[in-house]
Amino acid sequence: MFHAALLDLPFPPRSNPHREHVAHPHQEWLRRHEGLAGAIGGAAYGRWDVPRLAAFTSPDCATDDLALAADLLSFYFFFDDRFDSDLGRAPARVAEICTRMTALLHGEGPAPDARTPVEHAFADLWERSLRGMSARWRARSAYNWEWYFACHPAEAAGRLSGRFPDREGYLALRRGTAAMETLFDMVERLNGFELPQEVLHHPVLRRMRQLAADIPSFTNDVHSYAQELARGDVANMVMIVREERGGTPEEAAVEVMREAQAMVDRFVELSAQVPEICDLLGLTPAGREAARRYVDGLAAWIAGYHRWEIATGRYGH
Repeated sequence: MFHAALLDLPFPPRSNPHREHVAHPHQEWLRRHEGLAGAIGGAAYGRWDVPRLAAFTSPDCATDDLALAADLLSFYFFFDDRFDSDLGRAPARVAEICTRMTALLHGEGPAPDARTPVEHAFADLWERSLRGMSARWRARSAYNWEWYFACHPAEAAGRLSGRFPDREGYLALRRGTAAMETLFDMVERLNGFELPQEVLHHPVLRRMRQLAADIPSFTNDVHSYAQELARGDVANMVMIVREERGGTPEEAAVEVMREAQAMVDRFVELSAQVPEICDLLGLTPAGREAARRYVDGLAAWIAGYHRWEIATGRYGH
Protein backbone atom coordinates (compact mmCIF):
# COMPACT_ATOMS: atom_id res chain seq x y z
CA MET A 1 0.00 0.00 0.00
CA PHE A 2 1.14 3.55 -0.68
CA HIS A 3 2.28 5.62 2.28
CA ALA A 4 -0.28 8.12 3.64
CA ALA A 5 -3.16 6.22 1.98
CA LEU A 6 -5.48 7.03 4.87
CA LEU A 7 -8.31 9.52 5.28
CA ASP A 8 -8.97 11.67 8.32
CA LEU A 9 -12.64 10.96 9.02
CA PRO A 10 -14.71 12.83 11.64
CA PHE A 11 -17.19 9.94 11.69
CA PRO A 12 -15.38 6.75 12.73
CA PRO A 13 -16.65 3.41 11.40
CA ARG A 14 -19.27 1.54 13.37
CA SER A 15 -19.84 -2.19 13.11
CA ASN A 16 -23.18 -3.97 13.06
CA PRO A 17 -23.61 -6.05 16.25
CA HIS A 18 -25.20 -8.86 14.21
CA ARG A 19 -22.08 -9.47 12.12
CA GLU A 20 -21.28 -12.87 13.62
CA HIS A 21 -24.80 -14.08 12.86
CA VAL A 22 -24.55 -13.55 9.10
CA ALA A 23 -21.41 -15.61 8.40
CA HIS A 24 -23.32 -18.90 8.17
CA PRO A 25 -26.29 -17.70 6.06
CA HIS A 26 -23.86 -15.90 3.78
CA GLN A 27 -21.84 -19.07 3.26
CA GLU A 28 -25.06 -20.99 2.60
CA TRP A 29 -26.06 -18.42 -0.01
CA LEU A 30 -22.67 -18.75 -1.70
CA ARG A 31 -23.06 -22.53 -1.76
CA ARG A 32 -26.49 -22.23 -3.39
CA HIS A 33 -24.93 -20.02 -6.05
CA GLU A 34 -21.58 -21.75 -6.31
CA GLY A 35 -21.07 -20.78 -9.95
CA LEU A 36 -21.05 -17.08 -9.06
CA ALA A 37 -17.48 -17.06 -7.79
CA GLY A 38 -15.94 -18.24 -11.06
CA ALA A 39 -12.28 -19.11 -10.55
CA ILE A 40 -12.02 -17.46 -7.13
CA GLY A 41 -11.35 -20.03 -4.42
CA GLY A 42 -12.90 -20.13 -0.98
CA ALA A 43 -9.64 -19.37 0.82
CA ALA A 44 -9.01 -16.27 -1.28
CA TYR A 45 -12.59 -15.11 -0.79
CA GLY A 46 -12.32 -15.62 2.97
CA ARG A 47 -9.42 -13.16 3.09
CA TRP A 48 -11.66 -10.47 1.64
CA ASP A 49 -13.92 -10.67 4.73
CA VAL A 50 -17.06 -9.45 2.97
CA PRO A 51 -19.31 -9.85 6.05
CA ARG A 52 -17.03 -7.38 7.82
CA LEU A 53 -17.54 -4.88 5.00
CA ALA A 54 -21.29 -5.40 5.24
CA ALA A 55 -21.19 -4.82 9.00
CA PHE A 56 -19.16 -1.63 8.60
CA THR A 57 -21.29 -0.16 5.81
CA SER A 58 -24.69 -1.21 7.22
CA PRO A 59 -24.14 -0.83 10.97
CA ASP A 60 -27.78 -0.37 11.98
CA CYS A 61 -29.81 -2.96 10.05
CA ALA A 62 -31.33 -6.21 11.29
CA THR A 63 -29.67 -9.62 10.87
CA ASP A 64 -31.62 -10.74 7.78
CA ASP A 65 -30.95 -7.43 6.07
CA LEU A 66 -27.26 -7.61 6.97
CA ALA A 67 -27.14 -11.03 5.32
CA LEU A 68 -28.67 -9.50 2.18
CA ALA A 69 -26.01 -6.76 2.32
CA ALA A 70 -23.21 -9.34 2.48
CA ASP A 71 -24.71 -11.34 -0.39
CA LEU A 72 -25.02 -8.22 -2.52
CA LEU A 73 -21.44 -7.15 -1.87
CA SER A 74 -20.14 -10.55 -2.88
CA PHE A 75 -22.12 -10.27 -6.10
CA TYR A 76 -20.51 -6.93 -7.01
CA PHE A 77 -17.02 -8.30 -6.41
CA PHE A 78 -17.55 -11.55 -8.26
CA PHE A 79 -19.33 -9.90 -11.18
CA ASP A 80 -16.62 -7.28 -11.63
CA ASP A 81 -13.84 -9.85 -11.30
CA ARG A 82 -15.21 -11.87 -14.21
CA PHE A 83 -13.97 -9.12 -16.49
CA ASP A 84 -10.38 -9.27 -15.23
CA SER A 85 -9.83 -12.13 -17.70
CA ASP A 86 -9.78 -12.03 -21.50
CA LEU A 87 -13.54 -11.56 -21.31
CA GLY A 88 -12.91 -8.02 -20.09
CA ARG A 89 -11.36 -7.22 -23.46
CA ALA A 90 -14.36 -8.39 -25.49
CA PRO A 91 -16.85 -5.50 -25.38
CA ALA A 92 -19.50 -7.17 -27.53
CA ARG A 93 -19.52 -10.27 -25.32
CA VAL A 94 -19.65 -8.13 -22.18
CA ALA A 95 -22.57 -6.19 -23.65
CA GLU A 96 -24.45 -9.44 -24.28
CA ILE A 97 -23.93 -10.56 -20.68
CA CYS A 98 -24.99 -7.22 -19.25
CA THR A 99 -28.05 -6.95 -21.48
CA ARG A 100 -29.27 -10.28 -20.11
CA MET A 101 -28.66 -9.05 -16.56
CA THR A 102 -30.58 -5.84 -17.22
CA ALA A 103 -33.52 -7.80 -18.59
CA LEU A 104 -33.91 -9.49 -15.20
CA LEU A 105 -34.67 -6.09 -13.67
CA HIS A 106 -37.79 -5.81 -15.79
CA GLY A 107 -39.02 -9.39 -15.66
CA GLU A 108 -37.87 -9.93 -19.23
CA GLY A 109 -34.80 -12.07 -18.66
CA PRO A 110 -34.25 -15.72 -19.49
CA ALA A 111 -36.48 -18.31 -17.85
CA PRO A 112 -35.07 -19.78 -14.63
CA ASP A 113 -34.01 -23.02 -16.29
CA ALA A 114 -32.06 -21.04 -18.93
CA ARG A 115 -30.21 -18.73 -16.54
CA THR A 116 -26.49 -18.77 -15.87
CA PRO A 117 -25.28 -19.09 -12.24
CA VAL A 118 -24.61 -15.35 -12.19
CA GLU A 119 -28.12 -14.62 -13.43
CA HIS A 120 -29.64 -16.95 -10.83
CA ALA A 121 -27.72 -15.15 -8.08
CA PHE A 122 -28.72 -11.70 -9.24
CA ALA A 123 -32.37 -12.65 -9.71
CA ASP A 124 -32.43 -13.81 -6.08
CA LEU A 125 -30.80 -10.60 -4.86
CA TRP A 126 -33.10 -8.39 -6.89
CA GLU A 127 -36.23 -10.16 -5.62
CA ARG A 128 -35.06 -9.81 -2.02
CA SER A 129 -34.11 -6.18 -2.51
CA LEU A 130 -37.58 -5.24 -3.74
CA ARG A 131 -39.42 -6.54 -0.68
CA GLY A 132 -41.40 -3.83 1.06
CA MET A 133 -40.28 -1.01 -1.22
CA SER A 134 -42.49 1.38 -3.18
CA ALA A 135 -42.90 1.45 -6.94
CA ARG A 136 -40.98 4.74 -6.97
CA TRP A 137 -38.00 3.18 -5.19
CA ARG A 138 -38.12 0.11 -7.43
CA ALA A 139 -38.01 2.23 -10.58
CA ARG A 140 -35.08 4.26 -9.28
CA SER A 141 -33.14 1.20 -8.22
CA ALA A 142 -33.76 -0.54 -11.56
CA TYR A 143 -32.43 2.53 -13.39
CA ASN A 144 -29.29 2.61 -11.25
CA TRP A 145 -28.66 -1.11 -11.76
CA GLU A 146 -29.08 -0.66 -15.52
CA TRP A 147 -26.51 2.15 -15.39
CA TYR A 148 -24.11 -0.17 -13.57
CA PHE A 149 -24.49 -3.03 -16.03
CA ALA A 150 -24.40 -0.81 -19.11
CA CYS A 151 -21.04 0.73 -18.20
CA HIS A 152 -19.14 -2.58 -18.28
CA PRO A 153 -18.97 -2.82 -22.10
CA ALA A 154 -17.51 0.70 -22.21
CA GLU A 155 -14.93 -0.29 -19.62
CA ALA A 156 -14.02 -3.33 -21.72
CA ALA A 157 -13.65 -1.11 -24.79
CA GLY A 158 -11.31 1.14 -22.81
CA ARG A 159 -9.09 -1.82 -21.94
CA LEU A 160 -9.01 -2.79 -25.58
CA SER A 161 -7.94 0.70 -26.68
CA GLY A 162 -5.14 0.90 -24.09
CA ARG A 163 -5.59 4.68 -23.88
CA PHE A 164 -5.87 6.51 -20.56
CA PRO A 165 -9.21 8.34 -20.31
CA ASP A 166 -9.18 11.99 -19.33
CA ARG A 167 -10.52 12.89 -15.91
CA GLU A 168 -14.01 13.74 -17.15
CA GLY A 169 -14.27 10.52 -19.11
CA TYR A 170 -12.95 8.52 -16.19
CA LEU A 171 -15.51 9.95 -13.78
CA ALA A 172 -18.37 9.36 -16.20
CA LEU A 173 -17.40 5.68 -16.45
CA ARG A 174 -16.35 5.12 -12.84
CA ARG A 175 -19.57 6.53 -11.44
CA GLY A 176 -21.37 3.78 -13.31
CA THR A 177 -19.10 0.81 -12.71
CA ALA A 178 -18.65 1.63 -9.00
CA ALA A 179 -22.38 0.91 -8.50
CA MET A 180 -22.56 3.35 -5.60
CA GLU A 181 -26.02 4.64 -6.50
CA THR A 182 -27.38 1.09 -6.21
CA LEU A 183 -25.68 0.77 -2.83
CA PHE A 184 -27.13 4.07 -1.64
CA ASP A 185 -30.59 2.89 -2.69
CA MET A 186 -29.99 -0.06 -0.37
CA VAL A 187 -29.36 2.31 2.55
CA GLU A 188 -33.11 2.86 2.49
CA ARG A 189 -34.05 -0.77 1.84
CA LEU A 190 -31.78 -2.29 4.49
CA ASN A 191 -32.84 0.19 7.14
CA GLY A 192 -36.56 0.16 6.42
CA PHE A 193 -37.34 3.69 5.25
CA GLU A 194 -37.69 5.75 2.10
CA LEU A 195 -36.43 9.28 1.69
CA PRO A 196 -39.01 11.87 0.53
CA GLN A 197 -38.31 12.80 -3.08
CA GLU A 198 -37.93 16.51 -2.30
CA VAL A 199 -34.99 15.62 -0.06
CA LEU A 200 -33.50 12.88 -2.23
CA HIS A 201 -33.26 15.20 -5.22
CA HIS A 202 -32.40 18.40 -3.34
CA PRO A 203 -29.17 19.85 -4.80
CA VAL A 204 -27.33 19.54 -1.49
CA LEU A 205 -28.29 15.88 -1.04
CA ARG A 206 -27.41 15.13 -4.66
CA ARG A 207 -23.99 16.67 -4.12
CA MET A 208 -23.49 14.74 -0.89
CA ARG A 209 -24.41 11.52 -2.64
CA GLN A 210 -21.91 12.23 -5.41
CA LEU A 211 -19.16 12.93 -2.88
CA ALA A 212 -20.01 9.79 -0.93
CA ALA A 213 -19.76 7.83 -4.19
CA ASP A 214 -16.51 9.39 -5.41
CA ILE A 215 -14.57 9.11 -2.15
CA PRO A 216 -14.50 5.27 -2.10
CA SER A 217 -13.73 5.21 -5.83
CA PHE A 218 -10.70 7.46 -5.38
CA THR A 219 -9.33 5.60 -2.37
CA ASN A 220 -10.03 2.24 -4.00
CA ASP A 221 -7.95 3.30 -6.99
CA VAL A 222 -5.03 3.91 -4.65
CA HIS A 223 -5.37 0.54 -2.92
CA SER A 224 -5.94 -1.43 -6.14
CA TYR A 225 -3.37 0.44 -8.26
CA ALA A 226 -0.75 -2.33 -8.32
CA GLN A 227 -3.26 -5.00 -9.33
CA GLU A 228 -4.85 -2.88 -12.03
CA LEU A 229 -1.49 -1.79 -13.43
CA ALA A 230 -0.38 -5.42 -13.68
CA ARG A 231 -3.42 -6.48 -15.69
CA GLY A 232 -3.36 -3.48 -18.01
CA ASP A 233 -6.36 -1.53 -16.74
CA VAL A 234 -6.39 2.17 -17.64
CA ALA A 235 -9.41 3.47 -15.65
CA ASN A 236 -7.59 4.30 -12.42
CA MET A 237 -7.30 7.77 -10.91
CA VAL A 238 -3.66 7.28 -9.85
CA MET A 239 -2.77 6.55 -13.47
CA ILE A 240 -4.78 9.54 -14.68
CA VAL A 241 -3.13 11.92 -12.20
CA ARG A 242 0.27 10.69 -13.36
CA GLU A 243 -0.77 11.50 -16.93
CA GLU A 244 -1.95 14.95 -15.82
CA ARG A 245 0.94 15.93 -13.56
CA GLY A 246 3.81 13.53 -14.19
CA GLY A 247 5.87 12.33 -11.22
CA THR A 248 5.99 9.00 -9.46
CA PRO A 249 3.08 6.67 -8.65
CA GLU A 250 3.61 7.55 -4.98
CA GLU A 251 3.21 11.27 -5.70
CA ALA A 252 0.11 10.62 -7.78
CA ALA A 253 -1.39 8.50 -5.00
CA VAL A 254 -0.78 11.27 -2.48
CA GLU A 255 -2.62 13.71 -4.75
CA VAL A 256 -5.56 11.32 -5.18
CA MET A 257 -5.83 10.91 -1.41
CA ARG A 258 -5.62 14.70 -0.99
CA GLU A 259 -8.56 15.10 -3.35
CA ALA A 260 -10.50 12.40 -1.50
CA GLN A 261 -9.86 14.17 1.81
CA ALA A 262 -11.14 17.44 0.35
CA MET A 263 -14.31 15.60 -0.66
CA VAL A 264 -14.71 14.24 2.87
CA ASP A 265 -14.38 17.75 4.28
CA ARG A 266 -16.96 19.08 1.83
CA PHE A 267 -19.36 16.23 2.68
CA VAL A 268 -19.17 17.20 6.35
CA GLU A 269 -19.83 20.86 5.52
CA LEU A 270 -22.87 19.98 3.43
CA SER A 271 -24.25 17.56 6.02
CA ALA A 272 -24.51 20.46 8.47
CA GLN A 273 -27.03 22.09 6.11
CA VAL A 274 -29.46 19.17 6.12
CA PRO A 275 -31.47 20.17 9.24
CA GLU A 276 -32.12 23.61 7.75
CA ILE A 277 -33.12 22.02 4.45
CA CYS A 278 -35.63 19.86 6.33
CA ASP A 279 -37.02 23.01 7.99
CA LEU A 280 -37.34 24.88 4.70
CA LEU A 281 -39.06 21.93 3.05
CA GLY A 282 -41.50 21.58 5.95
CA LEU A 283 -40.81 17.90 6.42
CA THR A 284 -42.82 15.81 8.84
CA PRO A 285 -41.00 14.27 11.81
CA ALA A 286 -40.86 11.00 9.87
CA GLY A 287 -39.34 12.78 6.88
CA ARG A 288 -36.73 14.46 9.07
CA GLU A 289 -35.81 11.13 10.62
CA ALA A 290 -35.48 9.57 7.18
CA ALA A 291 -33.15 12.40 6.11
CA ARG A 292 -31.02 11.94 9.21
CA ARG A 293 -30.78 8.19 8.69
CA TYR A 294 -29.92 8.64 5.04
CA VAL A 295 -27.06 11.03 5.80
CA ASP A 296 -25.86 8.60 8.48
CA GLY A 297 -26.01 5.83 5.88
CA LEU A 298 -23.85 7.78 3.43
CA ALA A 299 -21.34 8.53 6.17
CA ALA A 300 -21.30 4.86 7.18
CA TRP A 301 -20.41 3.93 3.63
CA ILE A 302 -17.51 6.38 3.51
CA ALA A 303 -16.09 5.35 6.88
CA GLY A 304 -16.92 1.67 6.70
CA TYR A 305 -15.53 1.06 3.25
CA HIS A 306 -12.32 2.91 4.08
CA ARG A 307 -11.83 0.93 7.28
CA TRP A 308 -12.35 -2.32 5.40
CA GLU A 309 -10.18 -1.53 2.37
CA ILE A 310 -7.04 -0.77 4.40
CA ALA A 311 -7.05 -4.27 5.88
CA THR A 312 -8.82 -6.60 3.43
CA GLY A 313 -6.90 -9.30 1.64
CA ARG A 314 -8.70 -8.42 -1.59
CA TYR A 315 -6.03 -5.86 -2.45
CA GLY A 316 -3.04 -7.84 -1.29
CA HIS A 317 -2.58 -6.11 2.06
